[in-house]
Amino acid sequence: MSRTAPRRVFLHVGAPKTGTTYLQDRLSINARSLARHGVHVPTGSRLVSPALFQFRAALDLLGQDWGGAPGHAEGAWDALVKKVRATDGTVIVSHEILAPARPEAVARAKQDLSADGAELHVVYTVRDLGRQVPAAWQESIKQGRTWSYASFVKKFRRRSAWFAHAFDLPTVLDRWSEGLPPERVHLVTVPPSGSTGDLLWTRFCAVTGIDPGWAPRPSDRRNASMGAAETEVVRTLNEALDRKVRRGPDYDYLIRNLLAEDSLVSGSSPSPSVRMPPSLLEWAQEETARWRTWVEASGIDVVGDLEELEPRPVAEEDWNDPDSMSRKWRLRVAMRALTAMTEEAARRPMPERSLPRRVRAEAARRIRTR
Repeated sequence: MSRTAPRRVFLHVGAPKTGTTYLQDRLSINARSLARHGVHVPTGSRLVSPALFQFRAALDLLGQDWGGAPGHAEGAWDALVKKVRATDGTVIVSHEILAPARPEAVARAKQDLSADGAELHVVYTVRDLGRQVPAAWQESIKQGRTWSYASFVKKFRRRSAWFAHAFDLPTVLDRWSEGLPPERVHLVTVPPSGSTGDLLWTRFCAVTGIDPGWAPRPSDRRNASMGAAETEVVRTLNEALDRKVRRGPDYDYLIRNLLAEDSLVSGSSPSPSVRMPPSLLEWAQEETARWRTWVEASGIDVVGDLEELEPRPVAEEDWNDPDSMSRKWRLRVAMRALTAMTEEAARRPMPERSLPRRVRAEAARRIRTR
C-alpha cells in the first residue's frame, strides 16, 4: 500500500484515574467526525464502541480476562493491530490498563504498532498523588475489593498494589519510552480541580494534532468520586458478597454503575471527600520530586505544568478517615443504596410473574403455527 506520509500512531497508556475514561469516551463518540479529518480511532464493528474494542485488545495483550467469560478477549489485540496497519493518517489507541504492562507486552505493542514504518508516539497522563491515592482506592472498591483505606495506602506505599505500579511515572515511562526519541514521548499533566474549560482535552488534542472542533460532542463520562461514607458502604457490601459475584457482570451493573457511579454520587448531602492522609504528605512530596527529576532529565515532551503534580497538603482538621466514619453517616448512605436497589428491582419483571406470561405466549405461538 503506497502512503503519501508515514502513519502516526498515538498510544495512550494511562495512567488510571487521570481523566482516561473521559478521553476514551470523547474519542469514541466523535470517532466518525475525527475520521473525516484523518484521525482514526479503531473499532471492531458498529455494534462495538472503540473504547470497548480497545479494552479487549489491551486485555488480550496483557493476557487478562477481566469483565467477561474466560477467553472473551482472545484475538482482540491482533484484530486491533490489523485495523491499525490498514489505516492511513493518524491513529489513536487508548487504554489505562496498559501503563503497568510487563516488558514483554510493552515490546510487543511497540513492535506491532510501529510496523510498516509507522511513527509511534506514547502518551501518558498523570496527576498529583494527593488526588491519585484516594481516587485509586475508590476505584479498587468499585471493582469489588474489600481492603480498608489504611490497608490500601500501606500497600500503595510498598508498591504492592496494581495502581501503584500504574502510577509510578519513572518505571512506566522507562519501559514505554525505550527506543523512542524523547520528542515522541508525551507527558500530559491533569489540570488541578476547578480549572476552567476543558483543559485536559485541549492538552490531549495538542499532543495528537486534533483540532478540538473536529470532536464537537462532549462526553458526560466524568467518573465522579464517592464520598468517604459512600465508599465505605460499598466496601462493606463487597465484604458481604461472594467473590464470584463481585467478578460477574451483574456486579458491574448493580454495584458499580447503579450505586458507585450514579446513586451514591448524585443528590444532596454527600459525605466528606476521601483525601490523602496528612501523614502521607512527606512521602508524596518525595515521590513527586523523583518524578520531576526523571522527567527533566529525560527530555520528553511535557504538555501542561509540572507544578500541577505537587500534592496539596490536607490540614488535620479537614481530614476524615473513611475507616472511621460514624454510624449515622453509614446508615444514611446505606438507606440511599437500599432505596436505589429497591427501585431498580421494582422496574424489573418478577420471575414468578414473567414465567407464566412466557408459557402462555409460547402456547399461543404453537397454536398459530399448527
